Amino acid sequence: MKTLIHPTAVIHPGADLHPSVQVGPYAVIGEHVKVGSETIIGAHVVLDGSTEIGVGNHIFPGAAIGLEPQDLKYKGAVSYVKIGDNNRIREYVTINRATGAGEATIIGNNNLLMAYAHVAHNCVIEDFVVIANAVAMAGHVHIESRATIGGVLGIHQFVHIGRLAMVGGMSRIDRDVPPYMLVEGSPARVRSLNLIGLKRAGIAEIDDGKVFQTFKKAFRTLYRSDLTLNQALEKLDLLQDNEHLQHLRQFLQLSQMPGRRGLIPGRTLDTRSDE
Repeated sequence: MKTLIHPTAVIHPGADLHPSVQVGPYAVIGEHVKVGSETIIGAHVVLDGSTEIGVGNHIFPGAAIGLEPQDLKYKGAVSYVKIGDNNRIREYVTINRATGAGEATIIGNNNLLMAYAHVAHNCVIEDFVVIANAVAMAGHVHIESRATIGGVLGIHQFVHIGRLAMVGGMSRIDRDVPPYMLVEGSPARVRSLNLIGLKRAGIAEIDDGKVFQTFKKAFRTLYRSDLTLNQALEKLDLLQDNEHLQHLRQFLQLSQMPGRRGLIPGRTLDTRSDE
């Protein structure tokens, strides 16, 4: 099994690598790194800090994972990067560990992070997320499952991006992106439902298409009426309920809570409260 590790790789004796892990030329792996089975670590990859990587991941050349956060508040506390299973982390991706003691930057399962993406401290990326080339995420960004992020864009710190959202390339994302919506532009705006994403996820077929029709009504209520957000939320309560609509409604409500960035607006939605 030693033939799976290139002789030029530098691996600390304290690192915990499953025997099936492959390590390419000139990779550097630190003392507190743990890597699960069938993971491939490419040439010149750097894994450092308290970093846990699961099963079946492929980390491409030049990626740097687990290094100190780019945060002036960081004072050397023990913090983590935790990466799940079956992720594809392409060339020169950077994933920083969290800032506070015991905190973690978290990547879930089955994600694709394309080349030069940056995942800052304390970010959370759930499952089946696609992040295109040169996406820069500031600290504490949270991206829910099955979202797709277009290339060459920035995401402001503390922004949340909802489930099955689609963000167009070269957008400026400075507020929360609602689930199931297509957002693009600078400044970014909600343009439509993420119709292709909803269909690919099978939501268009649920309950003979009734869930999909409910989403269309919800979109018109939110973005094609003259209602404030609170008024629109009251109207959503009158629609046929399902788990996806519940998630959308909860996301919209939580975006108004202290510490959150608020919502990216659409064509007509007034995202202010009625107060």
